[in-house]
Amino acid sequence: MEVNDEYKDRVFKYLFGNPANRAWTLALYNAVNGSNYDNPEEIEYNTIEDAVYLGMRNDVSFIIVDELNLWEHQSTYNPNMPMRFFLYAAKLYEKYIAGSDYYPYSSVLQPAPRPKCICFYNGTASQPERKILRLSEAFGSEGDIEVVVTMLNINYGKNRELMEACEPLSEYAWLVETIRKNQRTMRNLETAIDAAIDEMPDEFVIKRFLLMNKAEVKGMFLTEYDQEKVLAQAVNEDRRRVATDMLKEKLPLPLIAKISKLSEDAIRKLANNLGMSIA
Repeated sequence: MEVNDEYKDRVFKYLFGNPANRAWTLALYNAVNGSNYDNPEEIEYNTIEDAVYLGMRNDVSFIIVDELNLWEHQSTYNPNMPMRFFLYAAKLYEKYIAGSDYYPYSSVLQPAPRPKCICFYNGTASQPERKILRLSEAFGSEGDIEVVVTMLNINYGKNRELMEACEPLSEYAWLVETIRKNQRTMRNLETAIDAAIDEMPDEFVIKRFLLMNKAEVKGMFLTEYDQEKVLAQAVNEDRRRVATDMLKEKLPLPLIAKISKLSEDAIRKLANNLGMSIA
C-alpha cells in the first residue's frame, strides 16, 4: 500500500481531534479532568494545522468553557515536549486574541483561557503511568517562564482508571497493542493492521468509524510507524556521533556510556569499527 501525503495525521488525532467525534473528545476530556460535562457542542476546536517536520504539530487543541486544552500524542518519549507546547500555545493564544475582543494593551487585566497541556504517550519504551515534564528542566534551574506538561501513559493495561472512564481511549489502546502483537507473527505491518481491525469486538464504539475510514486509518498507521523508524535512526545516529567525539578525546568508557546513552558493548563495537582505542 502506497502511503499518501493526505494520511499525514495521526490516528489519535483522527479519533479525538475530529469534530465528527465530539462525544469522544468530551469523554476523554472528562476522563482526564474528572469532570462530567455532557454537551459536546461546548467544545470549540482550535487546532494548528501547519505541519512541521515529521508531524511535530499539536495533535488536538480546543477551548471548552474557560480552558485552552492542548493535547499531543507521542509514540516516542520526548523530554522536550514543554518547549513544543510553549511554541504551540504562543500560536494558539495569538490566534485566540485575533479572533476575540482581547486587548493586550489595556490598563484593565484581560481574562484569557487557562492552558492545560497533556501528552498522551503510547511508545514501546517503559514509562510511568503519569509523569510531569517542566520547561525549567531545560534551563537547569527555574526561569521566568515555565510550562508544565502532564504525560499520561495510554498503553494497553496502563492508567486503568482513565481507560475505564473513556471507552474510546481504551479501545484505541487495545488496537495499538493488537497491531504490535500481530506484527510479531505476520509478514508485514499492513496485514497486522487489517487483522487487528477485524479482530476488534463488534461492541467497540470506534469499530464502525474505523471500518468506514479503513484506508485512511491504515495510511495513518503506516505513516506513524515510518516516522518512528526515522526518529529512532536519527536518535541513534546522534548518540553515535556523541560517542565518536568522546572516543576521540579518549574519555573513559563509563562516562561515554552515560553521556551518549549507548551501551558499553555498542561503544566497543563502534570503536572497533572506527579503528579507535578505548581509554
